[in-house]
Amino acid sequence: MKVIPILAAFSVLGICGAVLAGETPSPPGAKVYFVNLKDGATVKSPVRVVFGLSGMGVAPAGTDKEKTGHHHLLIDRPPLGEGEDGADEVNNNIPTDDNHKHFGGGQTEIMLELTPGQHTLQLVLGDKDHIPHNPPVASSVITITVE
Repeated sequence: MKVIPILAAFSVLGICGAVLAGETPSPPGAKVYFVNLKDGATVKSPVRVVFGLSGMGVAPAGTDKEKTGHHHLLIDRPPLGEGEDGADEVNNNIPTDDNHKHFGGGQTEIMLELTPGQHTLQLVLGDKDHIPHNPPVASSVITITVE
């Protein structure tokens, strides 16, 4: 297999970054979404955040099962694949810090303590190793206001 011509073709077509994500495939049409929150919502802390998933199943981190993954919640940061480290983050483990919450046990919701003001949220499904699928399964970024 000739990798360089294939990568060159992706480059010419503008198919870079998020499309060349981790090695774990995601099925066509798979998506993650917020079940109980809408963009522009005003809420009180703690905020109940319920994760939705269609076209795939949830499995704990470390589980090597086709068409599964586990949730990650990105808080107050650029959308997946954008920002200072955007090009690298779709190919590597999602970090663990205040802006990246992991749900490696297969959890599908959280009560999230947030300070008053505006916050952005995005859901990203990670594979057994916390790496986004290929193509990535990520929600739109929503903005909520905490009273």
